[in-house]
Amino acid sequence: MINKKYLVVVFFVAVFLISSFVVVPSAFAAAASGGDKIGVIDSQEVITKHPKFEESMKKLQGISKKKEEEARAAADLEFDDTKKAQLIREKRMELAKEEQQIMEPIIKEAQSAVRAVAKVKGLTIVLEKASVYVGGIDITQDVIQELKKVALK
Repeated sequence: MINKKYLVVVFFVAVFLISSFVVVPSAFAAAASGGDKIGVIDSQEVITKHPKFEESMKKLQGISKKKEEEARAAADLEFDDTKKAQLIREKRMELAKEEQQIMEPIIKEAQSAVRAVAKVKGLTIVLEKASVYVGGIDITQDVIQELKKVALK
């Protein structure tokens, strides 16, 4: 089975990117003309270095194990393969919903930290670092520090 932690991180980084950094072509044109300052960020690093990330992963691993055991127990009692598959799908859906609930605050805090750092640095656009070949101001470490400051409060 694929490493659950990796899948969860990939999923939530994708959600983080989609919800935080949607940039329209006109924004690129403005940036090219010198009107905007562009920042870049490694969102996977930001999420995995969030102060609450490890605790959340442990919680998710426990929930995942529990859901897997529930699915296995329910499937063992069922003789119909279609119903077995449906039970397993339902447990996976429940797990996905719980994963979202646990990770949502981390993602929101990361988005807020990105906005705060971008504002302080005068950035008008922040893009995923992996999508930028050249240029941009890397604010990854600044965002991680901002998250740590917020966590201490």
